[in-house]
Amino acid sequence: MASGVRRRGASVPRTEGSPGRARGSRARRVPRGARGVCAGGAGGRGGEPCAPPPAVPALGPGGAGRSPPAQRARRCRLFSTAVQACGAKVIKCKAAVAWEAGKPLSIEEVEVAPPKAHEVRIKIVATAVCHTDAYTLSGADPEGCFPVILGHEGAGIVESVGEGVTKVKPGDTVIPLYIPQCGECKFCKNPKTNLCQKIRVTQGKGLMPDGTSRFTCKGKQIYHFMGTSTFSEYTVVADISVAKIDAAAPLDKVCLLGCGISTGYGAVVNTAKVERGSTCAVFGLGGVGLAVIMGCKVAGASRIIGIDINKDKFAKAKEFGATECINPQDFKKPIQEVLAEMTDGGVDYSFECIGNVGVMRAALEACHKGWGVSVIVGVAASGQEISTRPFQLVTGRTWKGTAFGGWKSVDSVPKLVTDYMSKKIKVDEFVTHNLPFDKVNEAFELMHSGKSIRSVLKL
Repeated sequence: MASGVRRRGASVPRTEGSPGRARGSRARRVPRGARGVCAGGAGGRGGEPCAPPPAVPALGPGGAGRSPPAQRARRCRLFSTAVQACGAKVIKCKAAVAWEAGKPLSIEEVEVAPPKAHEVRIKIVATAVCHTDAYTLSGADPEGCFPVILGHEGAGIVESVGEGVTKVKPGDTVIPLYIPQCGECKFCKNPKTNLCQKIRVTQGKGLMPDGTSRFTCKGKQIYHFMGTSTFSEYTVVADISVAKIDAAAPLDKVCLLGCGISTGYGAVVNTAKVERGSTCAVFGLGGVGLAVIMGCKVAGASRIIGIDINKDKFAKAKEFGATECINPQDFKKPIQEVLAEMTDGGVDYSFECIGNVGVMRAALEACHKGWGVSVIVGVAASGQEISTRPFQLVTGRTWKGTAFGGWKSVDSVPKLVTDYMSKKIKVDEFVTHNLPFDKVNEAFELMHSGKSIRSVLKL
């Protein structure tokens, strides 16, 4: 909960720069459900303090599941009305700050500056913990900057927008995007890729497009992460890094479409383009691997083989569509030879979802001669290299890679949300743990121990 969210019997704190209420003056009445951190501090007529926007939208009864669309829409209208009533100010709220590599995150009060031109400030409602967050926190990420606010699988409500923003407005339900879509660069105009480069340089440095940060804590600048920084009750993103989605979508579920599920599912339908009747092998049965299995099933693959050294993951993989699962440690032969024997020469498609260069080679060599395609989905540590004998490629195998599943983000994420709402794809089934925001370090522990697929933090 953001600092400033009113509890019963408590006074309403002010945002930075807000004057106190004059003795005898009457504060504006705030609709029920619309109390929270003030989006703009002072600015009400006659010097009255602004009505704060809601702590945020419905996650459904008890904080989970789909709430009635009418109720959701009403809350979004209340939020938009409250926000538009006041000008954007610095907001103080809670965030999980990574002060240095290899250390647990620290829940701190941070200041979040207003959005500048072509920027959007978002009240994050829910965010999940991903292996990419852990990778940067470990210190292995060459682009890792500290102190930083991590997080990139999130969803929330637009709190305010900067000058020139036209595609979203206060009150809109959105998902922040770590791969933007400007629609103008040569990458966006090329249908073969989704790797928009408009803000790549500054994003890689942990900064907004103008080269500065919107976060400060204890007088120090805090870096952004992947252009999203969803481990904060409020965050600021570029307007090309946000997708407006169905207001009825449960944010504690669709936040997962900001990375892992979209990446794995897209690797199948966009990058590999798996055909009906194909035989597929999926290396690594974590969240991304399960999304790959889901994609293979949707594509109509006739045989989906899951591979992992943790047998505890096999049951869940089969629920998602794996036809069989194997553990490489159960065989004396290299796993690629085992798969070749199982499939009369190799699989049609393989997917590496771990980030291990040795497994990447095995996944390629498990493919069938003449037409097999292997897709690298996992991210290896900095400086590592892949290798295989050139003859593997000369004889018709193809090695490919994918980022965010090849989806052009702004256009595609809303459609993925629609597919989820119409039950074409699974999302709820990926969530194994729901935790309060201050349990963020516990979420990392669950991930590292293999006990969770995705832990969702409620802000």
